[in-house]
Amino acid sequence: MDHKRVTLFAGHYGSGKTNIAVNYALLLSREGRRTAIADLDIVNPYFRTKDSASELAEAGVDLISPRFANSNVDLPALPAEAYRLVEDRSLYAVMDIGGDDRGAYALGRYTPFLLEEGGYRMAFVANPYRPLTRTPEEALEVMREIEAAGGLPFTAIVNNANLAHETTPETVLSALPYMEKLSELSGLPVWMTSAEEHVAVELEGKVPGLLAMKLQAKYFDLPEQGRPWDAGPAAGHQPNDGPRPPKAGPLFG
Repeated sequence: MDHKRVTLFAGHYGSGKTNIAVNYALLLSREGRRTAIADLDIVNPYFRTKDSASELAEAGVDLISPRFANSNVDLPALPAEAYRLVEDRSLYAVMDIGGDDRGAYALGRYTPFLLEEGGYRMAFVANPYRPLTRTPEEALEVMREIEAAGGLPFTAIVNNANLAHETTPETVLSALPYMEKLSELSGLPVWMTSAEEHVAVELEGKVPGLLAMKLQAKYFDLPEQGRPWDAGPAAGHQPNDGPRPPKAGPLFG
């Protein structure tokens, strides 16, 4: 997998960009690169990159996040230290951008530096199983809104097709036609396919640019509640009651 000095991950809310950003930063560090990751998400009040602070520190990855991340203080301000990612050209930098166009506004202050240097990759994280990006055309619309808000054009696409813990290799492979169409519409290459590490094992050799991910624990995670369709019949309910995740299959057209 090829790397740029600065890599930015942006996309629709819930597309999975934070998990990808963290795992990509860890990959750069494992490959011997001096790495830092910045959480530029001022929309999500919990700033989830901070959830992986211990793991990032153990790997030698510098984490730059708002002072009150993962607290109940809602102060959407970015630390001045984030400028180090665009000013220190000896550093491999990863930026986690907030969801949709509203989250991308924070990117604007760094855009002139990135355009001047030119050595960046702006990756659009696409998950066709999420609402509002179920077709390539919808995803392209979100992509254009983010570009307009942040002032920085996308240069690549990340296939992050997943159904959370219900993801199978078929979930990812079924999304390939969607990604090919999005690539055709946008004129951008599909640079990476990301998948949870156990799923990624079964995808080896089937997709290019595979990033095997360890899903990050969330600071505010609730205990596992179980799936309603696994619970069996209860008083007043039938065994088939309750929502089920969508099955992998044709995604558009």
